[in-house]
Amino acid sequence: MELRTLRYFLTTADEGNITRAADVLHVTQPTLSRQLMELERELGTELMIRGKRGIELTDDGNFFRQRAAEIIELADQTEKAFVEKKNTVSGVVSIGATEAVGSHMLAKIIRRFSEKYPLVTFNLYNEMADYIKERLDKGLVDAGLLLEPVDTEKYDYVRLSQKETWGVLMRKDHPLAERESVSPQEIAEYPLILPLREKVRAEILNWIGKDEKDLDIPLNYTLLSNSVLMVEEGLRCAFCLDGALAIRSSDRLRFIPISPEHTTRSVLIWKKNHLFTPAVSLFIQEINRLKAELSGSI
Repeated sequence: MELRTLRYFLTTADEGNITRAADVLHVTQPTLSRQLMELERELGTELMIRGKRGIELTDDGNFFRQRAAEIIELADQTEKAFVEKKNTVSGVVSIGATEAVGSHMLAKIIRRFSEKYPLVTFNLYNEMADYIKERLDKGLVDAGLLLEPVDTEKYDYVRLSQKETWGVLMRKDHPLAERESVSPQEIAEYPLILPLREKVRAEILNWIGKDEKDLDIPLNYTLLSNSVLMVEEGLRCAFCLDGALAIRSSDRLRFIPISPEHTTRSVLIWKKNHLFTPAVSLFIQEINRLKAELSGSI
């Protein structure tokens, strides 16, 4: 027995006529009649006598009308209580985020959450992944958006579906700028700008197949934004992700994927078995709803 069916019955009883009730409920008359007959079959009794001028409730119908009204009132009061609870949730959610295409998904989650809980505010820290993990461990941020590789042993997480591709950012007048792709070994012949993050740096050096001491690396970066300006001024080429570059691009530059292709994904993480504030707990529930949606789309 669904609340919708109870509302159908009560509206029909109030109107005294199935056709008028169908108009009020914005359903077709056959649909309403079928729902009412199914309700009677479910209860095993006749609730109304149908006549040419309308309907008349039986004794069981009058009894059920009273009970249905009580159930609907209780349901409405319960729903209202939860709406009021949502409207009184307040607090601050702190998030550390690296530059990545996953930031677009994070923005959607925050927007969806803010529509439900308008009194909650967000603090967003844009930092390198290692600093974000450090802030997480110290309790200075509640959740983090990182790029793989990530050691998730201490964290619960959601891996986002968007793929990000590694490549090299260079000026359009660079000798390799017309290439569709470039190998790490080819670009290693030129001065490079590399990320400071140790795990990522080690991966890039592995792709190149050389030790750091054998390369010309005059500049390192934590976030790509300032490095883009350096490349734009002709100060080297930067290993980076296309997703990070999308946040800060320039017409004077060209992003060229490396070959063979290397990709990664963004991960939303938060501490396992941690006692969060109500606002943060609700935000994590929103992230978990995203996880369920992503799982259902696979």
